[in-house]
Amino acid sequence: MTLSEPLPAADVLSLLLRERRSVRAFLPRPVERALIERLLADAARAPSGANLQPWQVHVLTGASLQQVVQRAQAIHHDPEQAVPLQAEYRYYPADWKPEYAARRRKIGLDLYALLGIGKGDKARMHEQHGRNYAFFGAPVGLLFTIDRSLTQGSWLDCGMFMQNLMLAARAQGLDTCVQAAWIHYHAQLAEWLALPPEQMLLCGMALGYADPEAPENCLVTERAPVARFTTFHD
Repeated sequence: MTLSEPLPAADVLSLLLRERRSVRAFLPRPVERALIERLLADAARAPSGANLQPWQVHVLTGASLQQVVQRAQAIHHDPEQAVPLQAEYRYYPADWKPEYAARRRKIGLDLYALLGIGKGDKARMHEQHGRNYAFFGAPVGLLFTIDRSLTQGSWLDCGMFMQNLMLAARAQGLDTCVQAAWIHYHAQLAEWLALPPEQMLLCGMALGYADPEAPENCLVTERAPVARFTTFHD
């Protein structure tokens, strides 16, 4: 096969799956609305039980994005406002099993190592965490909500929709970072964006073009081998 020959579809998909990663620094290069709409239309081909299509997406760009970022940053850097914040649902477990705790610790240490953040440097850790509330500098911020009347099955459907979106973005040369950090701001976002009360915030996502010079974008997370998480019943 020559370099000019197209890859088989299976190889293209495999490449996209392996290239998809969480990017934490973006270029200011804008993303055209028509491209965002195309990505969302492709993502909406995700399966959903009884074809409920439970996902709702709120796209932040331009002045709206900057306003949300400024307000969120102000809260993050004000302990009196930040400390009382509570997520509407628990994303992580209350008690961590050793295997999961080790994975969580490793990704944190690896990221901080790339950024030159030493152990116990709480000021820089706080600053880095705060970049969540700037969508890591991405020109597009996405917020995903779901109707409160729906249950776990529809949450799975929303996850498949978001995975589709991330792969579609990668195919267009874009990168993403899913952000559970935004769930702590569910009440504020509901007010700022006039979200319908029946809609519950699932998470956020940064979308844009990765900054190739940013050290944090060199992070490559490990994956367990197939034998570790798979049982074949022949």
